[in-house]
Amino acid sequence: MPEVKLSNISKHYDKVIAVDSVNLTVRNGEYVTLLGPSGCGKTTTLRIIAGLTQPTEGEVIIDGKDVTFAPAGNRDIGFVFQHFEIFPFWDVWDNVGYGPKLRGLDEIEIEKRVWEALDTTKLADKVENFPDELNTPELQRVGVARALATGAKLMLFDEALGALDPKVKAIFQHELRKIVKKNKLTAIHVTHDQLEAMAIADRIIVMRKGRIVQIGEPTELYYTPNDIFVANFLGESNFIEGVVSNVTEIGSEIRLRDGSILRTNEKAIKRGKRVVISIRQELLKIYSIERLGALNFIPGKIIGYRFLGDRHSYEVKLDAGETIGVKEFARAPPSFNIEDIVTVRMDTSLAVVFRYPSDGLAPHLSLE
Repeated sequence: MPEVKLSNISKHYDKVIAVDSVNLTVRNGEYVTLLGPSGCGKTTTLRIIAGLTQPTEGEVIIDGKDVTFAPAGNRDIGFVFQHFEIFPFWDVWDNVGYGPKLRGLDEIEIEKRVWEALDTTKLADKVENFPDELNTPELQRVGVARALATGAKLMLFDEALGALDPKVKAIFQHELRKIVKKNKLTAIHVTHDQLEAMAIADRIIVMRKGRIVQIGEPTELYYTPNDIFVANFLGESNFIEGVVSNVTEIGSEIRLRDGSILRTNEKAIKRGKRVVISIRQELLKIYSIERLGALNFIPGKIIGYRFLGDRHSYEVKLDAGETIGVKEFARAPPSFNIEDIVTVRMDTSLAVVFRYPSDGLAPHLSLE
């Protein structure tokens, strides 16, 4: 189970900086995801680790060895691509056995590795099938089996689940994690899908514009983001502007533009400072107008509604100015209609308060 260290890794393409001074350690046996919007540098970072792209600056250390300029074939890595890269005129057995053969292993060892990989990926009954006889999930399993058969202890997945439909992806991501953990592998998984990242990873590395923004366990990033971008990118959050009106030993009171007061746990920001409150849509609850004026209740009007199966999703225009989303479990038909005047209760115990950015809020909410 190799450890992977990136030290001040950068990659420049003419005037474009694809990766900018990335420092990262992936521990032995850890499953991490590189998460971020398109163009944030996550795939370039993965390709640098794999040896498919050389960095402009920095070092790549795998299992204690400097492999920065070592050929990809000398890094003992299993690589699984989004588009499978399966040889179309070979059957499953030959596709999976390609890696071991390339390494010059004898026939007995090749057969052993191929059967183990096929059993692990539940493809043992497909050994004689050709790619055009397989469905998309089966083709992805072939890609994983081929990487496993090499015997590599470091696995790299580049949007490996991107071609699967949502239901199949939910099943396969669980199986993929089980395979990695059962075989005691180290895995680095690139995705732009936040739900996939949270379901599969021990830790998530959030990237933006070539840099690492935050690293942490899924629950840590979800509930205690250190950056407005992370709070916006991971999950569905609302962002409400206000001013700290009072600070006590237990937290702060924040006055919104309509005079409503939210009491939060934040104690580090001084009175009079502008702030942005980030709160998840599922931490809100809608009540009738009779609740108007109570602490942590904000008045507004329902301006949109969608039924999401397990949730009612409301769009509420607050008197404070912002338009927010509220998601409630759909235990019954919706309780409110468009144009209803309501108040929204905020569970601010899990809200995150940020200082208002000097360059405004919009750049930090951008997904570019």
